[in-house]
Amino acid sequence: KLCGYLQKLSGKGPLRGFRSRWFVFDPRRCYLYYFKGPQEPLPLGHLDIASACFSYHQPEAGAAAAGDEPAAFEVHSPGGAVTVLKAATRQDMTYWLQELQQKRWEYCNNLDAAKRDSRTSPTPSDFSKGLVAKDNPGIILSQNASAERARNILAVETSPTDLVGEQAASQPAPVQASAINFSLKQWSTEIKNSMSSLRKGSNENRKSVFYTTEEWELLDPTPKDLEDSMALEEKRKHLAEGNKGRRLTSSAFPFDFGRIPHKARRPLKDMIGSSKNRNSSDSSPTEWCSGNGNRLVSELQLKYQSQQEELEKLKKDLLSQKELVRLLQQTVRSSQYDKYFASHLCEGVPKDFLELLHQKDDQILGLNNQLEKLNLEKDSLQQEVKNLKCKVGELNERLGMLMETIQAKDEVIMKLSRQLSECEGSTSSQSGAINSPTATCTNKELQELDRLKDNLQGYKTQNKFLNKEILELSALRRNAEAREREWQAKYTSLEAKLCQIESKYLILLQEMKTPVCSEDQSPAREVITQLLEDALKAEPSEQPEQAFFKPHLVSEYDIYGFQTVPEDDEEEKLVAKSRALDLRSLSLSENREISTGVKWENYLASTMNREMMRCVELKNLIRSGIPHEHRSKMWKWCVSLHVKKFKDSTVPGYFQTLLQKALEKPNPASKQIELDLLRTLPNNKHYSSPTSEGIQKLRNVLLAFSWRNPDIGYCQGLNRLVAIALLYLEQEDAFWCLVTIVEVFMPRDYYTKTLLGSQVDQRVFKDLLSEKLPRLHAHFEQYKVDYTLITFNWFLVVFVDSVVSDILFKIWDSFLYEGPKVIFRFALALFKYKEEEILKLQDSMSIFKYLRYFTRTILDARKLTAIAFGDLNPFPLRQIRNRRAYHLEKVRLELTELEAIREDFLRERETCVEKRDLISDDEEDS
Repeated sequence: KLCGYLQKLSGKGPLRGFRSRWFVFDPRRCYLYYFKGPQEPLPLGHLDIASACFSYHQPEAGAAAAGDEPAAFEVHSPGGAVTVLKAATRQDMTYWLQELQQKRWEYCNNLDAAKRDSRTSPTPSDFSKGLVAKDNPGIILSQNASAERARNILAVETSPTDLVGEQAASQPAPVQASAINFSLKQWSTEIKNSMSSLRKGSNENRKSVFYTTEEWELLDPTPKDLEDSMALEEKRKHLAEGNKGRRLTSSAFPFDFGRIPHKARRPLKDMIGSSKNRNSSDSSPTEWCSGNGNRLVSELQLKYQSQQEELEKLKKDLLSQKELVRLLQQTVRSSQYDKYFASHLCEGVPKDFLELLHQKDDQILGLNNQLEKLNLEKDSLQQEVKNLKCKVGELNERLGMLMETIQAKDEVIMKLSRQLSECEGSTSSQSGAINSPTATCTNKELQELDRLKDNLQGYKTQNKFLNKEILELSALRRNAEAREREWQAKYTSLEAKLCQIESKYLILLQEMKTPVCSEDQSPAREVITQLLEDALKAEPSEQPEQAFFKPHLVSEYDIYGFQTVPEDDEEEKLVAKSRALDLRSLSLSENREISTGVKWENYLASTMNREMMRCVELKNLIRSGIPHEHRSKMWKWCVSLHVKKFKDSTVPGYFQTLLQKALEKPNPASKQIELDLLRTLPNNKHYSSPTSEGIQKLRNVLLAFSWRNPDIGYCQGLNRLVAIALLYLEQEDAFWCLVTIVEVFMPRDYYTKTLLGSQVDQRVFKDLLSEKLPRLHAHFEQYKVDYTLITFNWFLVVFVDSVVSDILFKIWDSFLYEGPKVIFRFALALFKYKEEEILKLQDSMSIFKYLRYFTRTILDARKLTAIAFGDLNPFPLRQIRNRRAYHLEKVRLELTELEAIREDFLRERETCVEKRDLISDDEEDS
């Protein structure tokens, strides 16, 4: 999986800069998606790699060209858009460019092959499993051997660092010093991602989308901020004392965010400024401690600190005077209170009550004294904090002075070193005045030569890459031109064929309107015969390079492997081909509406960094039909969702163990399985002959299941369920799919010998038909038509061989996600689809005959789905469960009565002498 961290240049004006993004390549559409981080569910955007080209610039001669320096490259998209990406190292940049080139080359070649073989598979897909995925005949464009050799020669072998690959997701993103990690362009996506992370309940992701890459921390307030806050506290104290006497309003928490907004609300302009200041300070770490300007600043700081100390002393004196005044005021108030109490309240008041009041008053005074002491202690602690900060400032100043001293000493050492080297040079020049200039020039020339070699190697690498890019783009352009010419030839052939057919139809219509000959000699008969022959003519096998030029509206097999036109009955062949043409027309019209495909691609892109979960959006997408290229993945996910508890309780290799046991020791079901293999889907090429690949896989899955569930073993109908599953799933996944249907979805005894669950569902379906389609139910009752003889097989094998293949697989999509309720929905929808036609039939024979084939005439899957999930609502599962329970008891009683009658009959047969003496024809012959 090609993924990793890259920095993307984005933003405008002062916000323009590189932002770290998590990039993931999606080979389904050849898109390079980028996310804010590896855990984000929704991408911020994507780059279309299939139609893009790449370039990068070699560093200038004076710049460092080391392999561990950041390196930028450009992705040029159609329309002139240029996206600048930066890798952490030049090695990573080379790896990304090589991989993106290779992915683009593979995707475009596979796309060309799929276009040529559009009859078999609608889209190129390497994600499908099962028999359908292996059905492609392998028509691949004949590649230019010289181009392939040139690509291999020009390729640069590189290996990625830790910031590329799936393991990079566990590492922190590379920090960019200047950028704010927020994109105004994708603000809605940012908010959705943040809301998604909040719904997950993850504490580490619970920050607003409006955050920066800086780590914010609570810093101690400056001395000036503390002084301002103390002054405000004193004002509040005086106001409170004037209003309520003994009420105290001093704050016990020195970090009041409302009054000290030095860090809590930091404006964006300050952040950008501070970031620039940090960059400048990082780029020159010694400038801050050098020069006379710093000495002047230190002197000013000392003067400022001495003035602050004097101010502190004055403030202390002022505070002591205020405290004395407050104590005197308190004493006066207490004496006034005692005097008032003695003069007004002593008369008629018990002594105990007076003593209690005095005690409480004393307690209040004591508490107030304690509070005053605590406030004094707090003030002293604050003063200690100030003193410590002053000491820290002094230590910083000393550190600065020491660094200045060290720098001065370094300068002296460097000066002495230069003088020493000059002295040594002068002495050596005296001894060898001729060799010295030559050696100096030689060293300089060697350094220049090394630098030129490095630049030459860099330019060679760049030249190789650009040559390879030009070569690939030229080959892709030629392929596109050839594809365009082939499409043009195909359209010309289609137009010629259409003109021929229209000409014949016009002749036929003219003859039917005004015949000029007798009926026997009429050309209409010849035209009709010729049209039928053309329509039923078998298409000859052609060479792969010629197959593309001739239009194939209806092939022998559809994309699922089902035969489109039968070989036996001429009349049935004509009807089947007409039906196949209608299906083809509907498919082409649906392909023009790409909204469903885009929704699927967007949803799957949102799950690239997280697991899929059940949700309303996914349910609606599945109801609209899973695209062919994603069906294998989605079916496997649905099956795993339902059988997770079964899989967790089994040991690894469970399916292989069952299969090995079945092959070593056959059970009673093996014989019946062998008899039914070739009768499963004879009209599907994957199961049409004993040597077909699907037959062996079908045998393995059925044998393994017969050992897993001995109560059922094997029942006719299971083979068709497995055959459909194997078209998109591998053997083990198809086995678990069968377990899902038999043991999770369907009621118990659904596939046993009595078919008890199947009989119950037919009665439930009768109740639902009378409720949802009362007119049709009354029509069936009037003519005594038992339609359950038709619908019984629908439920038993989930519509296999009952509807056209396109509709069948869309039913299975919803069935594997939602469960057996889907069968009731679509069974009712089929009847509602053709309700008016059935009501027109007025005798039981014609009705029953129509019911046997009417489902094959329904071709519009979109309309049928709208009826099943829209017109038939509400459709509560609780109602189906209740009716199942009700009818289950009735069917059990009936079966018990039948069993009693059978036993009575056998008992009577044993006791009856005449019946006991009867012998069979075989015994009589022998």
